[in-house]
Amino acid sequence: MTRERRADPFVGGVPGSALSPPFGSATLHNCEREQIHLAGSIQPHGALLVLHDDELVISQASANIGLWLGRPHSECLGHTLSDVSASLADAVRGTLADLTEGVPQAAFCRVMPGSTATLLVHRPPSGGLIVELEPAGAPIAMDGPIISSLRAIVSSASLQALCDEMVSVMRELSGYDRVMVYKFDEEGHGAVIAEDRRVDLEAFLGNRYPATDIPQIARRLYERMRVRVLVDVDYTPVPILPRHAPQTGREPDMSYCVLRSSSPIHVQYLKNMGVSATLVISLVVSGRLWGLISCHHYSARTVPLEQRAVCEFLAEAVSTRIAALESFVQSQVELSVRRIEQRIIDSITREGDWRTSLFDGSNSLLTPLGASGAALLFEGQCLTVGEVPSTQKLREIGLFLDEQVASGPSLSPTFASSALSIDAPRFASIADIASGLLAVTVSRSSTEYMLWFRPEQVRTVVWGGNPNDAVKVGDDPADLSPRRSFAQWHQRVEGTSSAWSPAELMAARLIGETVTDVVLQFRSVRALIAQDQLTQVTRQVSESEQPVLIADAGGRLLVVNDAFVALLPEDHGPVAEFGDLPALFREPGEIRHRLDELSRFHRTWRGEVCMHRALEGDCALLVRADPVFSAPGRVLGFVLLFTDLTERMEAEQARRSFQETISAGQLEAQRSLHSTAGHAARSLLTAVLENAQLAALEITDGVDTAGMARRLESVRVSVQRASDMLERLLRYGDSGR
Repeated sequence: MTRERRADPFVGGVPGSALSPPFGSATLHNCEREQIHLAGSIQPHGALLVLHDDELVISQASANIGLWLGRPHSECLGHTLSDVSASLADAVRGTLADLTEGVPQAAFCRVMPGSTATLLVHRPPSGGLIVELEPAGAPIAMDGPIISSLRAIVSSASLQALCDEMVSVMRELSGYDRVMVYKFDEEGHGAVIAEDRRVDLEAFLGNRYPATDIPQIARRLYERMRVRVLVDVDYTPVPILPRHAPQTGREPDMSYCVLRSSSPIHVQYLKNMGVSATLVISLVVSGRLWGLISCHHYSARTVPLEQRAVCEFLAEAVSTRIAALESFVQSQVELSVRRIEQRIIDSITREGDWRTSLFDGSNSLLTPLGASGAALLFEGQCLTVGEVPSTQKLREIGLFLDEQVASGPSLSPTFASSALSIDAPRFASIADIASGLLAVTVSRSSTEYMLWFRPEQVRTVVWGGNPNDAVKVGDDPADLSPRRSFAQWHQRVEGTSSAWSPAELMAARLIGETVTDVVLQFRSVRALIAQDQLTQVTRQVSESEQPVLIADAGGRLLVVNDAFVALLPEDHGPVAEFGDLPALFREPGEIRHRLDELSRFHRTWRGEVCMHRALEGDCALLVRADPVFSAPGRVLGFVLLFTDLTERMEAEQARRSFQETISAGQLEAQRSLHSTAGHAARSLLTAVLENAQLAALEITDGVDTAGMARRLESVRVSVQRASDMLERLLRYGDSGR
């Protein structure tokens, strides 16, 4: 499979040089590093002011400011905003109390007789204030389409249904000729997964684009500034004068400016496609740029702030719903893994061998990962189910994985490839069975892995234009000529399987952790059964990242692995027997009672304990203690496994904090709503909060606590943004214009 590079209908770009070319000076070879946040100019449908102190002195202004304020540009610079326009100064001051860096606040102002403008005021990273003026739009109706659209979004049962609904709603609200949802994968590559368009337009649905097509600096700006609009690709940029602030000598950072000029390279791409105007809204999920809602129009199109705010409001609801749907998928994966874990426990009880439950000919090990075959490489044996390569090839794959571990910067528990014969040509002969490989380590011992396989999937990849076309670069930015044809271009791809999804990667990791725990348990048992194997097995247990204690039948500790020693307070000496353990914990009496029941009555122990560490801070642990029987009634000893609950405690705190924040936010939002807001506004607020609660339930209904706090915080921020926009929309509707 060849690795293509092509132009993107959203943002153009290919990898750049080590230089950072100024805005407008980049070529296709270095646009990755173009300083697009230092545009120094704006689109002409609005105007911009840069204010530099508490007196709101105008230090810079767009060259067209006279058309908005009724006096020449030269008479604005150096004067206070109050001297130039008292009404504008009052409107700006009205936003300052709620202003934080990078978060624009909106207001209305009559800048000239009979002319109403919308203002966006924000504090840029370069300091001071930036005020953007645009023509005001029509008041927003708070009922009807907005409520029905929000309800449709919240009730979407799948990601595809949600995206299909979103493009339809967004096109109806915005009036653009084409609306697309563009989703990024784990490596940053993207694809159009939903589209609504004029019937006469060529379809982009299904087109794929490599990660290099959207420069990293552009992605960071999409995360900061959620809405970007380009009114007319044929516009003449209006410069900001002077270019550099007299006080600092620096250009204004325009990262959060909605009027900021677009890169000439991006504009040229749009022209090559015949696109005249665009609106792009970011979809940020769990703190990451998940995708974009991209709107295209084939003639110039102005979208007022009020209308953009509605679109952004709904996009935030979509982001929240995506978080809920993704978490639901993860919870289903976790449920499948728990079933596998129960099968293992049952198999151990019935037959004394955990491996039987995994390789009994059923699909329980294959279905959660969508695999056609699976294998276990363990202690020199190969156990398989489904369609897998020969035993010899399986052993070669194990050695290949050993090489990957040895050459990597750190031990990674998961290896995934959807093109094994390309990544490792030595396996080309088994591409029909094993083009896809997903592997997890069972232990630190060499060649011990759980493997899943997928067959080759010969398919046709649809690109939005031939990625092999040459790119012509002139001496002037206006001469840049990226690929001119964006007609669909088809490529036959061989030697690959379908890609492993994030949910499937998580399933493999969780299954691997379960098997690793079982392996560790059995190897601990062997340490008690066979003294001649004690040294080898003890080393394996000692190297485990999970804290483990192994004791003989009298409670004397035979093995205290390094992971457990690392938990001990710095001033604590070695532990040698059960009697040394209670003093380590906050409730020594309860610990002593549990250990007594374990050693005297052979009762298993499952529970949470808190290790007391004065200097390092207390550590919450999950303990799993079991007696080891060599025959009924005869105990060889005991195995105690500990699991750090720090992430779980943080997740619990995040759950409580989220509920408290949402409850407080609901009361505050209800108090802050206008008394005249009416049923429509209350319905919108209720729908937003119900959407957030549903997302929180899906996020927290799982055992995989890593990142749960971050995902909840992302939902909280999204709800706050949606509530703020709702208040802003209410102000637009009640502005009395």
